[in-house]
Amino acid sequence: MENFVVSARKYRPSDFKSVVGQSHITTTLKNAIKNEHLAQAFLFCGPRGVGKTTCARILAKTINCEDRLENGEACNACSSCEAFNSNSSFNVHELDAASNNTVDDMRNLVEQVRYVPQRGKYKIYIIDEVHMLTTQAFNAFLKTLEEPPKHAIFILATTEKHKIIPTILSRCQIFDFNRIQIQDISQHLAYISKEEDIDYEEEALRLIATKADGALRDALSIFDLIVTFSAGKKVTYQETINNLHVLDYDYYFKVTDALLEESISKSLLIFDEILKKGFDGHNFLVGLSEHFRELMVCKDPDTAQLLLVSESAKNRYKDQSRQASLSFLLSALTICNQADMSYKTSKNQRLHVELVLMKLAKLPHAINLASLAEDSSKKKA
Repeated sequence: MENFVVSARKYRPSDFKSVVGQSHITTTLKNAIKNEHLAQAFLFCGPRGVGKTTCARILAKTINCEDRLENGEACNACSSCEAFNSNSSFNVHELDAASNNTVDDMRNLVEQVRYVPQRGKYKIYIIDEVHMLTTQAFNAFLKTLEEPPKHAIFILATTEKHKIIPTILSRCQIFDFNRIQIQDISQHLAYISKEEDIDYEEEALRLIATKADGALRDALSIFDLIVTFSAGKKVTYQETINNLHVLDYDYYFKVTDALLEESISKSLLIFDEILKKGFDGHNFLVGLSEHFRELMVCKDPDTAQLLLVSESAKNRYKDQSRQASLSFLLSALTICNQADMSYKTSKNQRLHVELVLMKLAKLPHAINLASLAEDSSKKKA
């Protein structure tokens, strides 16, 4: 039986072109290598799972590559690349600052830095979670970072840049990694699905990408979970919402239809069904606000591109947005936003949400009355 390798490791990028959603950084790094404008200290900042450590390793491999390609990528064939790929390179040292954060750990590192590489031009030191170093450890490291030997390059990675002392920041070339876009994550998941011969529904991959909140590693972990649940055959939207305990957006369409019909009873019955399925009233409120926002976005063709859903879902949003007036959507968003802020302090949270639904169900009538009153006043004038 083969050992299972999680997707985050199996499909970890091995060169700059395979890094997802960070082209502004990979282009700069490739140009720096090609033009030999390498800083002696880099600081990679950004949220978890966006490729900081991966880019640090690719940079370390590419710097020492003996036969780089014309586009600035590592060849993956020379002795230096092969040693790196087999984790046996003596020129690349990785340190986890979360567990090696004392003054003694930094002194040991500073001692190692003095020695020139036996082979190759540079020795690269990757320090992950560098914000975990103590102030004393930072100070012990400071002088070496300020005046490192010519053969040493430091690559620091952190999720919390604000915790790093300014004297360290001022000595580094800083790269800020973005959260990865939903479109980029879903395309990468589609690529992996094809490589693994797994059938998938586009809507399911978009839901996984949305749930990951910009972290590709989180998306790959969720993807593995859904694939395991479906016995490695197909990733479906229904199985994904069941596993992630996400409320199907179909409920929001039903509730909105009931509200536009001014049917309090229908909206309350749908909410009751949602509660019986184990969903939280607060999550429902937040989701309903997002649904109204999506409908408002669809009102204008220029902003419709902000809707990050499949084509079939986008058509549903467009159809429903035609039925809902802009006044209704703006008023509904205001009511939901106020209810969201006061939800935690409510003694009867179910009634709190039900009152919101009642108000929303009477909104079309109130808007019509206001419109008639305005027309009447204009005629009198």
